[in-house]
Order: sequence, then structure tokens, then C-alpha cells
Amino acid sequence: MADTMWSTIPQLIESSAERFPELEAIVDEEIRWTFPEFRNRIHDAARAFMASGIDKGDRVAVWAPNIREFAVAALGVHVAGGVLVPINTRWKGREAADVLTRSSARILCTVTDFLDTDYVSLLNDSGTPKCVEEIIVLRGTVPPTATAFGQFLERGADVTEAQLGQRSDAVSGDDMCHIMFTSGTTGAPKGAMLIHSAICRAYDAWAGVIGLTAGDRYLIVNPFFHSFGLNAGILACLMKGATIIPHPVFDVPSVMRRIPEESVSVLPGPPAIYQTILNHPDLDTFDMSTLRLAVTGAAPVPVSMIEQMRSQLGFETIITGYGLTETSGMATMCREGDPAETISRTSGRAIPDVEVRIVDPDGDEVPRGEPGEIVVRGYNVMLGYLDEPDKTAETIDPDGWLHTGDIGVMDDQGYIDITDRLKDMFINGGFNAYPAEIESLMLAHPEIAQVAVVGVPDQRLGEVGYAFVVPASGTSPNPGDIIAWCRDEMANYKVPRHVELIDELPLNASGKVLKYELRERANTRME
Repeated sequence: MADTMWSTIPQLIESSAERFPELEAIVDEEIRWTFPEFRNRIHDAARAFMASGIDKGDRVAVWAPNIREFAVAALGVHVAGGVLVPINTRWKGREAADVLTRSSARILCTVTDFLDTDYVSLLNDSGTPKCVEEIIVLRGTVPPTATAFGQFLERGADVTEAQLGQRSDAVSGDDMCHIMFTSGTTGAPKGAMLIHSAICRAYDAWAGVIGLTAGDRYLIVNPFFHSFGLNAGILACLMKGATIIPHPVFDVPSVMRRIPEESVSVLPGPPAIYQTILNHPDLDTFDMSTLRLAVTGAAPVPVSMIEQMRSQLGFETIITGYGLTETSGMATMCREGDPAETISRTSGRAIPDVEVRIVDPDGDEVPRGEPGEIVVRGYNVMLGYLDEPDKTAETIDPDGWLHTGDIGVMDDQGYIDITDRLKDMFINGGFNAYPAEIESLMLAHPEIAQVAVVGVPDQRLGEVGYAFVVPASGTSPNPGDIIAWCRDEMANYKVPRHVELIDELPLNASGKVLKYELRERANTRME
């Protein structure tokens, strides 16, 4: 175990209240709670869960946007000894019902008024699973079949401080804390079972590497239901004394307003967020001077964008990283002081006490500079997939290596460059073409702000590249000119044969491009 002050989330919550008694822990609408006040609200929720019959190991789901009630309820589940099941806010009722059933969630905490969506109605329409004994409405209109969050909290009055302490103390580092379902971009979501000590250890390391510090003000755009928003967001702030500023919906004007309003210093997110801000025509009218720290990943980050983030947005530290839900959300990170080329070209090197290798199909390590599958071994690897031993065995080999399904190259310093997903690679005339590599090359084009490449069938070559391009602000590129430019800049088999201009790329809630949607669209165009 690493030398941290906590090995469980309940210990972390208590420690944060003791270490940062005067600092703001969370700011949401008119609410401004200090760390002790935040701890007390979490404990109120934990008592209510206990009074509602939640015992150690029971599952509670939260289906809600980035609001303070999400943080209070989720962490209250942990203090009560339960297991949190976060649900993707983009899912429909049938998808949520499936996850609730598979996780045997006894209570669902949700909202009824997010983006004109009533999650209780969505669930009712598809059939609320029998395992769900109660629905708690965190925010919004409360239907007769549900309980208001305030009313729910009142029932915790019968649980004493001693009972709460006993339950909290009974949680161990080896206990499960989250069942996080994968985003489902590659098939049916799978529930990764994660434990307290791994999450605490990994994100203490994460927060240390990025340089998060007491008094930082952290605008959390990444969804709380995702590992980034929950672990690298809420928990990292508790570890280091940074202020949690939840942001429910990403739209550029609202983010740009909140940066000066709340003196935001930390703004992690996928590259598309920074690119969209940089492209905003009114950027010069916003004061971005408080920004200090950016953490990004999930897509290529061009050197020019890193330089613009420093010069135009004022970021002092920009870190890229890589991880999967199955590796507690993290595996590799760049380090402070790495040059822009390293931040752009790689996703960093292994976090402390974790091993990362690049292997061939037989599981043997390949020479440095050669492509292969990225595998990870260490304390951060999940226990397995919930109730799916066969899929667990396919993913984690007998030696404990988790096979990520990502293709990468490792340099002599151990930094990895993720070239693609195994499934995204396409074969053009016998050559392996990696869309992520092509996208990275295309981002050097001055009229391309964002790009996503997929493979489509071709009678002569087997498969060819189809590029979806979001033009840079103020430009009107010609698809034929882009293809001609690509011919000058990359090997012929990498050159997209088709370029389509679009206003925006389809993203999942964690900022990753939904390649399967683009593949379907491209195949339709080719018919």
C-alpha cells in the first residue's frame, strides 16, 4: 500500500474535513460548503442510506448530472459501506434498467428535470427493475412513486454518530467501492468492479503528478458518472483541498463565463473542449488569467494546440494521460515539465507502481518503437467484470496483465503513443492503417479543427479511409484540397479517399468520438 493517509473513501472524506477546515469544498448555485460542511452533508446521506436498509456491499445507483446532490449521495453510499453504481446520463430507460438489474441496485438516486429529461419517466416507460426498492429524486419534481432527497435525508436522524462511525470504520481497502459500467461504444456495457484502496492510491498519485493543490478551483466538466469526473474530479479535490465546481452541461459560453466568475484554475477535459474555446470568436472578451492546470487525453492533441493553450488560455501545466475504466480509470501520465512534443505525441508513462507493456498477439513484449497491444498490470486493475467470468478471463490473463485492446508504441523512456483501437484499425491494400495516427497528421492542416477517420469497404483496396472534418473557425476547406494535402504529408495507404465536412463530431459523455456512429454514416454514404 502506498504511503497515503487513507485507504478507503470514508477515511478520505474525514481526512479532508480535518486538513482543510476553512477551504471551500464545493460550490454549486448559491451553495458554498467548506470541507467540514461537505463531510457533514455526506454523513447525513450515509445515515439515511443506513436507515433505509442499505448494508455493507449493497448497491446504490446514481443517475444524475454534475450537481452537488450527486456528490453527497454517491459519497454517502461509500460511508454507509455500499457500492456505488453510476449511470450514464445519455442512456435511455432500457439501458439504465439493464444496468440496475445486472448490479442488483436497491436504491436509485436520480433527477427529473435534466436537459428536459425525466429519468423516472424514462425508467417507468421501460419497466423499473424489481430489485429497485426506492427511487430518490435528488433534484426536480417528485412523482408519487418516488421520494424527495430532503425527505430521504430526514430518516437518517434515527442513526447515531456511533452507528455511523462503526459502519464507516468497517469499510476496508479491499472492499468494492464502484461498479463502473463501460461506455458501451464497443458493445454491451460491462461492469468493472473497483476497490477502495486502488481508487485512493491511483488518484492520490494522479493528483500529485498534475500538481493539484489546496485552494485550486476545479471546474468539473467531465461527468460525475465517469471515472474522470468522479475519481479525478470529486475524490482528487478531497485529497488535495481543491474546490469542486460542478458543471452539468458543457457548452462553451457557460464554461467561459464561469472561469472568471469562480476564478477557475483547473479545467481538465477532452481536447475538443480546449479547441472549441480557442476557436470561439469572443475569446478575447473573457478573462482566462486564473487558468493554471489542464489535463487531457482520449484524442490526439496537436503541438500547436498545446502552444495556443499556453499563450492564449494561460495554462502553465498541461498533462495528457491514458487509462480505462478497467484500470481504475488510469494507467499512464505525462509529467510536469515534459516538452510540448511529448505531451502531443504520447500519453505519458506508467504511473508509480504500475507496469505497462506493448505485446504481440502471443503476449510477448515487442521491441521499443514497434506497435502492439497495450497491457497493464498492477494494483489499479479491476477485480473483474460483474458476473462475467468469461469476459474477465478474456481481458485479464493468468499472469495478471489486463489486455486493453488498444494499439500503441513505447519509446525508450517508457512513454506510450496510442496509435489505435485494435477494432478501429483498417487494412488498405495489405497495409495496417491506424485512424488515430492519420487524425494526428491531419490536425497539422491549418483549416482542420477536429477530425475522425474510419475505414469503409473498397472493392480494389479492401478498405479505405473516410475522414469527417470539423473546419477551423473562419475557414471553408475544400475536401479535394484536403485529400491532396494528405497525399503530400503521409504514405498513400494512410490518405483518406473521402472527406466529409461536418459541424461537430458525435461524442459520448466522456468526450470520446463515437466511431461506430461515423462508420454507419460513412457506410450509408458509400451505398
